Amino acid sequence: MPELPEVEIVRRGLAPALEGHVFAGVDQHRPDLRFPLPRDFPAQLRGRKVERLERRGKYLLAHLSDGDVLLMHLGMTGCFTVHRGSAPAANGHDHVVFHMRGGSTITYNDPRRFGFMMLIPERELAEHPLMHHLGVEPLGEALTADYLAQRSRGKRVALKPFLSDQRIIAGLGNIYACEALYRAGLSPKRGAATIANKAGKPNERAHALVKAVREVLEDAIKAGGSTLRDYRHADGELGYFQHAFRVYGREGQPCLREGCGGTVRRIVQAGRSTFFCPRCQR
Repeated sequence: MPELPEVEIVRRGLAPALEGHVFAGVDQHRPDLRFPLPRDFPAQLRGRKVERLERRGKYLLAHLSDGDVLLMHLGMTGCFTVHRGSAPAANGHDHVVFHMRGGSTITYNDPRRFGFMMLIPERELAEHPLMHHLGVEPLGEALTADYLAQRSRGKRVALKPFLSDQRIIAGLGNIYACEALYRAGLSPKRGAATIANKAGKPNERAHALVKAVREVLEDAIKAGGSTLRDYRHADGELGYFQHAFRVYGREGQPCLREGCGGTVRRIVQAGRSTFFCPRCQR
């Protein structure tokens, strides 16, 4: 499933075609994706302007004129493609096509249909069941060592599941949690509470984690996101950060940290694969 960098890259690719533009028409080729599409979806969007396109965690939020938000999630195989002018003939997995005034056509393709779209009144967005539980944005000012220390205080969960918890950090998923822990030199099996002292103040581990989380996400965004299975940019290009993974997917391979000499291991935590070097991650 695309994680924060991939969704942010898609947002950046879609923004020029959506922001400030009006829906001239919508082709809806099926009644549902993971969930049913909004009733009279084409009619509800037609004639409305996209004021701005934001990302919250792994969700895309198109703020519309008249006070609604089009919330979109890519699921596992969802992909937007922007065409200048008319789109090619739809294939069996092109489920929704947006025709924008100004000439752009945006096709949403999703072979497994785990993605979804819904319309939510903006005044209800913050308390919506998909939104109200989300933690801080990892690239925003709210992610600090103090915040992580306070949220980890007294917790008995391991550090990797703690970091991957969307109630703690929105959008930081399995892959980049592994990569951030590697950069910070911290074991995924370490207790989350060990990044704070008894008074709940952050120690050097908390500071290292914040720095590593920001750096790995920024590096992935700069590299264009990671290509996992069917992920593509809005312009159809691939992402290449997967070639820079230092531990994820590298089970049995030598650790890349200079002078370490360890071997990357894989374990399962909270039902997800965790990759780490047991020698240099403590």
